[in-house]
Amino acid sequence: MSALKRPSGRLGAVLSFVGISALAGLLATVAVTPAIALTGLAANNTIGMFENLPSYLKIGNLPERTTIYAHRTVDGTDQNVPIASFYAENRVNVGWDQVSEYAKEAALAGEDPRFYEHGGVDPIGVIRAAVSNVLGSDVQGASTITQQYVKNMLVAQATGLATEAERDAAYEEATKVSVDRKLKEMRLAIGLEKVYSKDEILLGYLNIALFGGRVYGIQAASQYYYGVNASDLTVPQAASLLAIVNNPEKFRLDKPDNPENGAANGYAANKVRRDYILAKMLEEQMITQEEYDVALATPIEPNIQPAASGCTMAGNAGFFCDYVVNVIRNDPVFGETAEERYSNFIRGGFDVYTTLDLDLQDTAQAAIDENVPKSMEDVDIASAATAVEAGTGKIKVMAQNKDFNDSGNAAELGPNFSAINYSSDTSYGGSQGFQAASTYKVFTLIAWLRAGHTLGEMLNVSEREYDLSTFKACDNSFGGTEYIENDQNESGRRSVLQSTAHSINGAFMSMGQQLDQCDIRKAAEDLMVHPAGGGKLNNFPSDILGTNSVSPLTMATAYAGIANDGMVCSPIAIERMVKPDGTDAQIPVSECRQGIEPEVAVAAAHALKSVITEGSATASNPYNGTEHIAKTGTTNSATQTWTTGASTKMGLSVLVGQATGDANLRRISLDSGNAATARHRIWKPIMAAVDERYGGEDFPTPESRFLRGVNVTVPDVAGMSLEEAQSTLEDAGFEFADGGPQSSSLPAGTVIGSDPAGGSGAPRGSTVTVFTSDGSQQEDEESEEEVTDARVPDVVGQRAIAAGNQLQRAGFTEIEFQWADDPGGRQACTVTATDPGAGTTTPTDTPITVFVAGAVNANGQQVLDPQMCA
Repeated sequence: MSALKRPSGRLGAVLSFVGISALAGLLATVAVTPAIALTGLAANNTIGMFENLPSYLKIGNLPERTTIYAHRTVDGTDQNVPIASFYAENRVNVGWDQVSEYAKEAALAGEDPRFYEHGGVDPIGVIRAAVSNVLGSDVQGASTITQQYVKNMLVAQATGLATEAERDAAYEEATKVSVDRKLKEMRLAIGLEKVYSKDEILLGYLNIALFGGRVYGIQAASQYYYGVNASDLTVPQAASLLAIVNNPEKFRLDKPDNPENGAANGYAANKVRRDYILAKMLEEQMITQEEYDVALATPIEPNIQPAASGCTMAGNAGFFCDYVVNVIRNDPVFGETAEERYSNFIRGGFDVYTTLDLDLQDTAQAAIDENVPKSMEDVDIASAATAVEAGTGKIKVMAQNKDFNDSGNAAELGPNFSAINYSSDTSYGGSQGFQAASTYKVFTLIAWLRAGHTLGEMLNVSEREYDLSTFKACDNSFGGTEYIENDQNESGRRSVLQSTAHSINGAFMSMGQQLDQCDIRKAAEDLMVHPAGGGKLNNFPSDILGTNSVSPLTMATAYAGIANDGMVCSPIAIERMVKPDGTDAQIPVSECRQGIEPEVAVAAAHALKSVITEGSATASNPYNGTEHIAKTGTTNSATQTWTTGASTKMGLSVLVGQATGDANLRRISLDSGNAATARHRIWKPIMAAVDERYGGEDFPTPESRFLRGVNVTVPDVAGMSLEEAQSTLEDAGFEFADGGPQSSSLPAGTVIGSDPAGGSGAPRGSTVTVFTSDGSQQEDEESEEEVTDARVPDVVGQRAIAAGNQLQRAGFTEIEFQWADDPGGRQACTVTATDPGAGTTTPTDTPITVFVAGAVNANGQQVLDPQMCA
């Protein structure tokens, strides 16, 4: 291989910088005469016009391939590995030493043998083209490599503009066939050679040249057509590639069926041009006779290596990759419009480092593939798993039961292909979302705790018809009724904690009835929950049970926030974005905020922990020593099913449902088991892998005030009718029970007392039993009312409340509670004695003092009010 020929002295510069100015007059009369004859411009005018043309062209960054990376463990260390590339022009810029000398020489031989002798414009070539034009031929190029570089740079700048209209206009201006465009190109070429060296210009030309289709630059062309790097090109390979530059469409080597330039005729058109270049290389003493003979005899045999582009090359990370692209389209940090943002992305040559953990992604994909098919007859089955890191918002997993394809005809390729991301919102390539079902109940729980209620309060969970007018939302009311069923037909009374563990619908409707629906919606919004299709969450009574449609990504984010003591972070997919020059580009960052109060989050997590340890999510529990929270969800008729939960490190939401349709998953059998329980079989191995990789701590113990029942005062209903007593007690938040008639001197049907007694304290939501008079001791209405005697019953050892009720039923009306001086070892709130004592007969209006054993602290001080015991 011979060294590239360099110019001797400054002959080239003189010929260009001086000679071209002198040639302007000749151009005026020969080359440019047809253009200026009509205006009558003289040669001197033409020289002035040429010298006034722009002479400086800023060489900007060429459009380059952008690559997206994700995390993977390689040889025990966390590394970033490429998952997808994007380009408007398939180009990889290389340095001078990364290009074969043969390629450089082939470019010179074929396009500009005097490149190192002229100063940007070849006067001899200009005169030759000018004479040709005068003789009636089309406008000839006579373009040097520098001029071609100028033209290609103008084209590249045009294609990099923000809008399609701007690109089209600039491209037309850069490529139009006209004398004025040629003059401008010549002027810029001369200016370019004043700033850059010959080697820099030649390398720039090789990096920018079009090699057919969307293949730009010598490196991408070498890899695409021959599967080698530009540094490893042989003589015949280099000559055949540089042949393409002369006419990229005519001489390209990736159309084997082309009758004029295909495999059948040995790529005849390209071979003619290749052999011409080889001959010129021999003539210029760039190669030896032996090298020429071998190259000439070498057949053209391309080894096409398609450069995969887009998220279809990302494998099981395709939907995450598409989410990243949509982040770039949507976020204003990347530009003013979606078109501008995407244009910059595919041309910018960025390295985009993402949050995805491919090791976990593989686990998630395997769990989905083992349990949910990619397609089924008659059921448009859909499954997705999404994991979000607590405290950072980093998306670590985004998998689903489809193969990604965004070609526009995914449905035609087969039912296993889709471009719809089940994990994300509509605006990020997703669907309209899926009804959250009972996973949404956690927001009622949070609103309940915020309102001062506790996990220990008792509720009537029985299936029943609800009067919707008793629900409110921001002071608005509803109408009609709705019958609410429970999945397991639960009835009676349960605590809020028990109801959460077993996801009892009736309990949450009872809770929602005591809350403002707007507060429930606010709890969801505070944890960044929103409809997948946009807009605001609904706040109808039915939404308590999860009728809002959301994405798995949204729910994983919310539960990660609960697990992180209420600190919720918006999901992010990009960790870093590096420009070709090694500097960092601006990227969107996660917004972390205290979504809900830490103490409320801890209490809610305590309830959600019971779901996976003893409730509806036990089948999802990895039982690996790491604590988790979870909530299951099943829509009406089991069309959608969820398990959503978290460790202290990661939120994970798994959906198994339907993209369209309303088949009952409980009636569908899959190879792995029932379709309605597949969510458990998916969530469990993913979370186990999360725990192994990221660990996790135990959840904090909630404050006691969130655990116990809240004592409120029982209304005094004595003297009321049974109906009035029921209404009064229910309005106060108690459940009503009819204790039946008791012997009394009051009129029959009149309430004579309750258990717990009026004025005493009892847990909100607990049951108050009401007793009525049977009228058996009532005097004749016309007789004079007299005070009667009664025997004091023996109530020692009873709870104070029960003792008071028994004394009332015996007819005594004045009862006072006091602490006993000597509890005598009795339990707190139990009776130690009465005054008068048991068995004493005394008028019923005699005050009865009940002595109660009190609770004491470590200092021996009593800490309870005896009236509270009552």
